[in-house]
Amino acid sequence: MRIGLVVGEASGDILGAGLIKAIRARIPDATFEGVAGPRMAALGCRVLHSSERLSVMGLVEVLGRYPELYAMRADLVRHFTANPPDVFVGIDAPEFNLGLEARLKAANVLTAHYVSPQVWAWRRGRLRTISQSVDLMLTLFPFEAAFYEEHGVPVRFVGHPLADAIPGEKASESDRSAARAALSLAAEGDIIALLPGSRQSEVSRLAEVFVRTARWCLQRRPGLRFIVPLVNAATRRLFENALVIDPDLPLMLFDGRSREVMAAADAVLVASGTATLEAMLLDRPMVVAYRMAPMTYWLAKRLVYIDRYAIPNLLAGESLVPEFIQGAARPENMGAALLAYLEDPQRAAATHARFAELHTMLRQGADERAADAVLELAARGRLQSSAQK
Repeated sequence: MRIGLVVGEASGDILGAGLIKAIRARIPDATFEGVAGPRMAALGCRVLHSSERLSVMGLVEVLGRYPELYAMRADLVRHFTANPPDVFVGIDAPEFNLGLEARLKAANVLTAHYVSPQVWAWRRGRLRTISQSVDLMLTLFPFEAAFYEEHGVPVRFVGHPLADAIPGEKASESDRSAARAALSLAAEGDIIALLPGSRQSEVSRLAEVFVRTARWCLQRRPGLRFIVPLVNAATRRLFENALVIDPDLPLMLFDGRSREVMAAADAVLVASGTATLEAMLLDRPMVVAYRMAPMTYWLAKRLVYIDRYAIPNLLAGESLVPEFIQGAARPENMGAALLAYLEDPQRAAATHARFAELHTMLRQGADERAADAVLELAARGRLQSSAQK
């Protein structure tokens, strides 16, 4: 059994490593090669190109690297058509992988794509490209699988690895206390975590309004404390600049450690994105905010098909947690929603119950289910080859 893999971001490397482990548990002599990260390489995946070369963000950056990326994809097409694997799996990185998968599928290589592009949210024209490029789509969320089934694209919902990694039991006081102890925070008192995003563009637009929201809450609930994880020095500087408007705010900054920060909190104010999923899995009530550049927002409103953005709301199919987008992301709106969790135990309890249901729905053993799907696809290919002989 030989499997081709291509990943880009670090998150793809995690998924790829999990897939390798799960397949090896079934087929110990299986081999893997392609574009890999350090976790995959440590498991013996043959590295044809480093995943760092695919980790590109932004239109300008992609254009600047286009010749290199084009040459890399051409090299992979040559390699995998000359030496066809039993299955090729592109993990995320859709702008790179879908084109590669289309070329390989046209050469009769079986292809799977792991992690759906957000085609259910916008650019639905890509559905035709996806159906022409992949023999099987592997999704992390059930609503994605339902979307592909509706449009006749072969799909398998495998669950989300984060739901497997984070304990599913309701978060207890001991969990919160342990996180606070790890962060050297006092055990008593209410704490709100502020997560203004991982990208500089996000933090630059949300830092000031998050600080003002914290002050709004503190004025109405004295004794509150605030904790903020920042992913790197650049985002930390941006947030520190915003603190100039309220230097006396009882707030602590942390370098990274976002999961511990959320676990230590009683409620979370978070930028829309993957962090909303993590907060849900940690069973932390949240308020979600997002701001974009005005022109980007104007375009998005005309291109996006959904009216909810936070992952918990997409999973629940309802407005489970408050979302405040663009002009609605104001201190009085977000502050009132945060304090409602602290002041209304019944509301908080209802949120905890729904979070537990959604966690169970996502906890499927994603690595194992993805491995099953890939191996079934390979077996189907072998049967077809035998029938043609």
